[in-house]
Amino acid sequence: MFPNIDPVLVQIGPFAIRWYALAYIGGILIGWRYAIHLCKRPPQFLDPKLLDDFVLYGTLGVVLGGRLGYVLFYKPDYYLAHPIEILQVWEGGMSFHGGMLGVSLAIVLFARLRGLPLLMLSDLIAGIAPIGLGLGRIANFINGELWGRVTDVPWGMIFPHAGPLPRHPSQLYQATLEGVVLFLILFWCERSGQRLKPGLMTGVFLVGYGIARSTGELFREPDAFLGFLIGGFTMGQLLSLPMVVAGIYLIYRAQTRARAVA
Repeated sequence: MFPNIDPVLVQIGPFAIRWYALAYIGGILIGWRYAIHLCKRPPQFLDPKLLDDFVLYGTLGVVLGGRLGYVLFYKPDYYLAHPIEILQVWEGGMSFHGGMLGVSLAIVLFARLRGLPLLMLSDLIAGIAPIGLGLGRIANFINGELWGRVTDVPWGMIFPHAGPLPRHPSQLYQATLEGVVLFLILFWCERSGQRLKPGLMTGVFLVGYGIARSTGELFREPDAFLGFLIGGFTMGQLLSLPMVVAGIYLIYRAQTRARAVA
């Protein structure tokens, strides 16, 4: 049975602190501190104090992009008929791909306003992104949402709102792939000097996330209101495909320029 964890950590009257909110806050704060550490390693292109300002840009990108991405990618018809509910973020409904586009816009805007090299800033943020992704998936598990497909594996779980059959705890699979594994890959890239090739770590993140998300979707139950789409793919897999293509291009571009300089 699913370990019935209360999604609300603390509630005082109408005020509630939810695990899901803590995942966002924790991802931002831990990522911010780790980014400050990375700023002190080559290439040192950014005053760590500027990251204090970027936190606001990045947070707005995650929240606004994540919400608008969910509205446009997953339920456009519904929200077109109920536009006021777009603002009701406390009711749930966030999209990683929308959040990524929001953060990408924040990176572009911040780099231009502060005169920073775009790809170097993007590489820095890519290195910290898996922290928030992993925490977010753990919060999905605590909430008992986004469960997996029906299975007979020994660790299958019966989720409270998913019927009587055991299912893959796909949230934990995704937390491992999108959070732990992707972070370790990017950590190795950074430690081996790959951040000296502008755009490479961004490309590795895009390819790595695209593969991790598409793999996790093989075990995750598709959204009931969407089901399987073209060719039996899920929305998450279709949205991840352009990421992989863009990532491969950035890796190729970074390696080619590095060889040309050498």
